[in-house]
Amino acid sequence: MHSTPPRNANTFHRAERRIPMEIPVYLDGHRIVPGAESTFTENVSARGARVLSVRRWEPDEKLTFVSRTGEFRSSARVAYCHPLQGDGFAIGVEFLEPKGRWVVQSPR
Repeated sequence: MHSTPPRNANTFHRAERRIPMEIPVYLDGHRIVPGAESTFTENVSARGARVLSVRRWEPDEKLTFVSRTGEFRSSARVAYCHPLQGDGFAIGVEFLEPKGRWVVQSPR
């Protein structure tokens, strides 16, 4: 008889599959370090992205996410911030108010 392992309350289940894609973006709105940071995504979905950052962000912190082409922008929420080996962080951002054309569209 197989038993189901207990569900961890901290387990995060993503609603959509992420697509590995390096997109040049700006992050703005850090609470301590002013100014926009020019960086790249690691992977993307219609609802968010994993982004590399030199700054440490707090979960639930709000920021502005803008594609460097200017075709897309959104207020966003930091879902997580993980330190990387060496310098920097990987942050998960959830788009809150997307405007414009993003590289992945939501299914309708």
